[in-house]
Amino acid sequence: MTRRVAVLLFDNVEVMDFAGPFEVFGVTGQREGKRLFDVYTVARESKPVLARNNLSINPDYSFRDCPIMDILVVPGGFGTRREKHNPSVLDFVRQHAGQAERVLSVCSGALLLARAGLLDGLQATTHRGALAELQADAPTANVLQDVRIVDNGRVVLSAGVSAGIDAALYLVAELHGLEQATETATYMEYDWRYHPNAANPAIRLAKASSEMAPHRQ
Repeated sequence: MTRRVAVLLFDNVEVMDFAGPFEVFGVTGQREGKRLFDVYTVARESKPVLARNNLSINPDYSFRDCPIMDILVVPGGFGTRREKHNPSVLDFVRQHAGQAERVLSVCSGALLLARAGLLDGLQATTHRGALAELQADAPTANVLQDVRIVDNGRVVLSAGVSAGIDAALYLVAELHGLEQATETATYMEYDWRYHPNAANPAIRLAKASSEMAPHRQ
């Protein structure tokens, strides 16, 4: 089964927030000749998006023609402060999050989930600089600090920037097993250790071990 992964883009999105998960899902299984994920980008309109530091990206799809997805990745960045007030963006996130198998928010992408009403009663996290803002936007959520990954089952959230790589690898492990996730991390030469809630950014991912598991709702 090939799962379709849609990565949301918007102006002033944090590059690592979307590029990290894009790479993880995109390369998973390739060395074994398997196509486990079909990754594509989507933005409100079919025109170039200017990410942070003016990196120009041409989205694969617009909101109007975006295919149905199995996984929705919602990255963060300073652009979330504008987009969390954008009804069309919130409607898109709300609609497709309701249909997707998994939703992954990275960094301050959690603010979009909060404003879309998707974090009510859940555990959540975000970039350390946006924790108070997230709590204000999602007053019924249990916002956790000093954690790397929060797993509510269908909705998974990561801390800031590089934590999105860890969260994407975590989802690979959840969907295709630890061995496959480790193979992806090895190919990327990424020091991936499954300990999602350790303060150390070098996380130890090994769900089967007795190490600390991700926060689960």
